[in-house]
Amino acid sequence: MAATFVGIAGQASNPLERDPMETLTPANQVSHFKYHVFFCLNQRENGDDCCAQRGAEAAFNYMKSQVKKHGLAGEGQVRINRAGCLDRCQMGPVMVVYPQAVWYTFVDETDLDEIISSHLQHGNIVERLVV
Repeated sequence: MAATFVGIAGQASNPLERDPMETLTPANQVSHFKYHVFFCLNQRENGDDCCAQRGAEAAFNYMKSQVKKHGLAGEGQVRINRAGCLDRCQMGPVMVVYPQAVWYTFVDETDLDEIISSHLQHGNIVERLVV
């Protein structure tokens, strides 16, 4: 017996029976995370400028620990992820926050704390750090 779920507008639905060609829209798609943050952690083998040379790994570790410390991590909340090259090396280090696709650069933990507090906790973009 297939499970029945109540979908959009109270219609019964089974997510396993959805048409694979159906276009997902904000009205019929629920994101697993409220915010999904990707840190560029790319290290260029040829020694060219990259986010890894600008402290991206330490920033990633710090932000991930702070998000957990503040109880923001997990389903329906915030996910901090590693990414390869995001192709914005000249602006690095960089991260991008989805679903808004807001690109940030940062210098230190104070900048990261501001992104956590303003954007991830209160939904306000930190304009001074946007690239």
